[in-house]
Amino acid sequence: MKSRIFSLLFSATLLSASLLPQMAQAASVSFLEPADGAVVSSPFTVKFGVSGMEVKPAGDMTANTGHHHLLINEDSIPAGQSIPIDDKHLHFGKGQTETSVTLPPGKYKLTMQFANGAHQSYGPELSKTINVTVK
Repeated sequence: MKSRIFSLLFSATLLSASLLPQMAQAASVSFLEPADGAVVSSPFTVKFGVSGMEVKPAGDMTANTGHHHLLINEDSIPAGQSIPIDDKHLHFGKGQTETSVTLPPGKYKLTMQFANGAHQSYGPELSKTINVTVK
């Protein structure tokens, strides 16, 4: 009986230890500002949040790091694809965590996409979309 209890405890310990790296790598992004559905005046401040990853400038390919991108009226970018450089895909390659955005009046979908140092997307898992109205 003791050996069976010991075996169960040992198995549970191994299982929990094997899950720790996966739990430590769980990451997410969020908009700290503005809130989803906000009505804003242009220019307005956008603040990016990330947990489980570290913000580093473009070019830094350290594991579990990257930088923010803001996609205007665009969907998240599939994992591994490079984020285009145009007026709908704003890059924050210096490691910025906030910016001022100027848009004409209207309704907008803002998608934050986190990507590695080579601007390769981490995919939908590290993106967040909100909607704002610019008055």
